[in-house]
Amino acid sequence: MHPTTRLVVWLLLLPASQCMRGEQLLVVFLVLPFFGLAALRRVARLAWRTRWLFLSLFVIVAWGEAGEPAWDGALAPAGEGLLAACTQSGRLLLALWAVAILREWMAVPELLLATHRLLQPLRHCGVDSDRGVVRLLLVMRHIETLPRPRDWRILLQAPANDGDEVLELAERRFSWFDPLLMLLVAGLVAVFCLRQV
Repeated sequence: MHPTTRLVVWLLLLPASQCMRGEQLLVVFLVLPFFGLAALRRVARLAWRTRWLFLSLFVIVAWGEAGEPAWDGALAPAGEGLLAACTQSGRLLLALWAVAILREWMAVPELLLATHRLLQPLRHCGVDSDRGVVRLLLVMRHIETLPRPRDWRILLQAPANDGDEVLELAERRFSWFDPLLMLLVAGLVAVFCLRQV
């Protein structure tokens, strides 16, 4: 399978994951650990780094929804709000898990090649696919090597420049299976999302 096909399938499955709720999310979370221990460790790190986002999302949704109080008390959230907060938190965790699986199953050169191929049709709109790939690589390196600062001013320092670096992408051809799979997944995602509305 071409790396671009894998990236397109991943991009198509993301909106489908955001349409899931209740039992669907639970079933997906039971299946996801089978994608490997490395992806599980990576998603645990991502979830820990975004813990304040999870907490903020939960509080805003749980206490922002109108409905019957979940328990007796002045500050009790609505039962519907708690359910909506759990659903939204589950969707966010599912998106982080999708990122972890993508990073574990696609090497950086494959991800860069796929991004380059996806950006190429946009060159008529003034988007330079070469620059886009280089920026993606720089962002990925910066995020992975970013130290945990004790002082926020460390984040503003320019990263050290190791000199000139050459990036080569090994071009691969699409097989007949690649566009067929993309169309099939796009159709299934569209049907799934429309049925959730």
